[in-house]
Amino acid sequence: MPHINPYLTFDGLTEEAFNFYKSALGVEFAVFQRFGDAPSENKMPESEAKRIMHVALPIGNNAVLMGSDTSPHYGHQVTMGNNFSISLSADSKEEAKKIFDALSDGGTITMPLDDTFWGAYFGMFTDRFGINWMVNYDYPKTSS
Repeated sequence: MPHINPYLTFDGLTEEAFNFYKSALGVEFAVFQRFGDAPSENKMPESEAKRIMHVALPIGNNAVLMGSDTSPHYGHQVTMGNNFSISLSADSKEEAKKIFDALSDGGTITMPLDDTFWGAYFGMFTDRFGINWMVNYDYPKTSS
């Protein structure tokens, strides 16, 4: 079955952002490549060699958070916006709180983590890199 892998693009902040995500989520990179690692026929200018060409951070069941830096050499630019969020589903209320607290550190909480009317423990924030996140734990359904 298809699954979603969010892909984030930064202007030179990918390494910092993904090291933060790696630390906050307690996972390891599956892929970490710099533009300077590319074969010689695909090399970028030396000024861009340390930028991140591709990074992949496995999260949960079959989900991978991916990202890269823009390439000023090719005229790429990033426009910060609020047209997407990354939604993480936790396996417990405690895990939801741990994830929320870690990732929201240095960011702006837009909806504090709390019980909701739809039977979940849920919160939203924008992290210190301008990425919108939602953290959710669905309480077990009770039969009536």
